[in-house]
Amino acid sequence: MKFNRYALGAMSGLALSSLMVTASIADTVRLKMAGTYPATHFGHEIVENMVKEIEDAGVGIKISYFPASQLGSGEELVEDAIRGNVDLVQAFIYAQTDPRLEMMNLPGLVTTFDELKSVYANPESNMNKILAEIMDDLGLVYLGNTGEGLVGIVANKKPNDPNGFGDKGMNIRVWSSEVAKKTTESLGYRTTTMNWAEVLPALQAGVIDGAICCTPEWAYSTFATAGVGKYFIPVNTAIEASSFYASGKSWEKLNQEQRDVIRDAAQKAALAAIDKSWDRNEGFIDKLKEAGWEILEYNTEERAALVAHIQNNVWPDLADMIGQDIMDALTEK
Repeated sequence: MKFNRYALGAMSGLALSSLMVTASIADTVRLKMAGTYPATHFGHEIVENMVKEIEDAGVGIKISYFPASQLGSGEELVEDAIRGNVDLVQAFIYAQTDPRLEMMNLPGLVTTFDELKSVYANPESNMNKILAEIMDDLGLVYLGNTGEGLVGIVANKKPNDPNGFGDKGMNIRVWSSEVAKKTTESLGYRTTTMNWAEVLPALQAGVIDGAICCTPEWAYSTFATAGVGKYFIPVNTAIEASSFYASGKSWEKLNQEQRDVIRDAAQKAALAAIDKSWDRNEGFIDKLKEAGWEILEYNTEERAALVAHIQNNVWPDLADMIGQDIMDALTEK
């Protein structure tokens, strides 16, 4: 049987086209991204936009994004990223892997929006340069840092001496950080260390009286909407922060163009989160009030006394944890 040469040419063209498509599919890098923002949090859309920007850049990357701690809490994700089980992460980076990461919990470092942007949003800030070095030591790649706002306490009951330093008569949750524990206890609270996923049920069951954990938005969206909690105390001792980072094992498999696209998109997302979150804070204080919560606010003199108390009573102990060189770099004026 003789084949028409044009038909043969068409078949050859189809075969070549098929091979090219197969090669294109094979060349596409598929990454798994784990996040901790719930779908109702404004940051979820920012991460979705980041993923879309990376995929639309035409550098051969497809990303499966798992929000709302589907792949684990922040404590778990840092370990999984080190092992290469996840490729990209949006989460707070906890200090259980390296005590130097306690610098992310340094209380009283940031008190205004301008300070927040200069410390967290600037890739060349001392904090971000040090964080990048520590992550590199751990086998991780720093991509960007967000600061959503200042952290307060959600509580089921009103503490004694709420704006002073006396015994509060309350046991509240702190995250896995010696700095957070020392700071909170210096304000007169008893503390229990607890993972984020355990906080809501523990507060519902009365296992704890409250938790230091949240910006006003997180307090409203996580607790008030669930009918849990009555008080918000804006101690503002830490920043509600999360980092974008990559597994070093995954990063090694990417070419430079792919790395640049991911880094640029992550830094843009981090800045967007900072800008948007700060604008939203006051509105969620109002929402908490509408939900029947009482806000135990500090006046100007009480706030200044709180910062001075932390700097005088907590900061001197931190150099042994994070290193005097890091402490000096973070607090230099």
